Amino acid sequence: MQLDPSIFREYDIRGIFGQNLTQEVVYNIGVYLGRLMALSGPCVAVGYDARTHSPLLFEWLKNGLQNSLEVYDLGLIPTPIAYFATFNKIEGISIPHSIMITGSHNPPDYNGFKITLDQQPFYGAQIQALKEEIAKQPLAYAPSLSTPKKLNALRAYHEYLIQAFKHLQNFPRKIALDFGNGVGALGLEPVLKALNTNFDSLYSNPDGTFPNHHPDPSEEKNLATLKAYMQAQGIEIGLAFDGDADRIALLTPKRTYGGDELAIVLAEQMLKQGIKPLVIGEVKCSQVMYDTINSFGEALMYKTGHSNLKVKLKETRAHLAAEMSGHLFFNDRYFGYDDALYAALRLLELLSQKSPQELEARMQALPYSYKTAEEKINVPEERKFQIIEKLKNSLQAPLPPNFPPIVKVISIDGVRVIFEHGFGLVRASNTTPTLVMRFEGKDQTCAEHYKKSLLDLLEL
Repeated sequence: MQLDPSIFREYDIRGIFGQNLTQEVVYNIGVYLGRLMALSGPCVAVGYDARTHSPLLFEWLKNGLQNSLEVYDLGLIPTPIAYFATFNKIEGISIPHSIMITGSHNPPDYNGFKITLDQQPFYGAQIQALKEEIAKQPLAYAPSLSTPKKLNALRAYHEYLIQAFKHLQNFPRKIALDFGNGVGALGLEPVLKALNTNFDSLYSNPDGTFPNHHPDPSEEKNLATLKAYMQAQGIEIGLAFDGDADRIALLTPKRTYGGDELAIVLAEQMLKQGIKPLVIGEVKCSQVMYDTINSFGEALMYKTGHSNLKVKLKETRAHLAAEMSGHLFFNDRYFGYDDALYAALRLLELLSQKSPQELEARMQALPYSYKTAEEKINVPEERKFQIIEKLKNSLQAPLPPNFPPIVKVISIDGVRVIFEHGFGLVRASNTTPTLVMRFEGKDQTCAEHYKKSLLDLLEL
């Protein structure tokens, strides 16, 4: 068996179907993961996204899992329903573990596994230890004749959301939704219909070839169709989702909102409800977000990555966590994982009290800062963390005479340098052979100066 170590990422297991996600590899993942899960619970719930090879991966994986566990088949679902199944009794059954077969927003030939063990993300060192176990003693593929029991977690999820958001009945504005041919519509449309919400959906049919556009709402180009549709139909609220519906983008006529901007308005909404919000952000979030939330609540900075933020959210008992890319984690009135469908309803709740124009005005009233887009530099996988370490050392050595004054250096995830009027971030991606950068300043000239200053220190 050829085991490609690169599929064992920081937050999940992910690779290319048929190339490094082969029958034997996936079976072994199932066997060894099943043995580990069986130590603390007798069963696991498994769901899959719309990719053409997801059902076959399900077959290979469950054959391995069934060596140690009772496997429940959740069928075609959004990722948040797999998490939901571990926090709620489904048809009277408590299930501590889940696996979601998904390639998220990656190209159609990618797929992988997002794993929950005892309601906690399975990531980092745990994934690396699993890789080592498989490599030590790979097993030959052995099909199982046992058929997993079907479990309708999707219906339980619908019922939960309809009850939780019954106050949104007859929402007063029409909304537009772009599901990007992912699985999000399966989770959200029945809820909106039950709440008598007036909506139009684009690309709601799950199609793992993604024939219309790539299902990644953090890329501006993927929102072009939704923007055009909103303009043509006079719709003032748009929501876009990624392939497995754990990330969201909000659009109003004049604005697309980043995850850090949504964190501000959601935290302000919590404040109005009598909660002094504690919010976890990641290193790419704007300094404006941290400063604004700290003026009425508390904002903590942590590492990028959905697994990291879920763990930190539980540890600190924070109310909310947010990633720039549109992962939103509600621990207030919810279970503390990233669920874009639940987040959509929380945003509609916000927009039932504040018009799209008022929301835009609130954003305009925030201190102005110029932010660069997230930028990436391709570097050799084996060198990316070395480059970051050298940058840290360079910042402690005598700096060039024109280097902008440093207020603080944060090294929780890469290097975030706080300057007088903004910041510069350079970090090693945990999932690709790249360095990720973002810069912010009081204006474009300032941000570009911070960018040039830090890049001049990089030893690529």
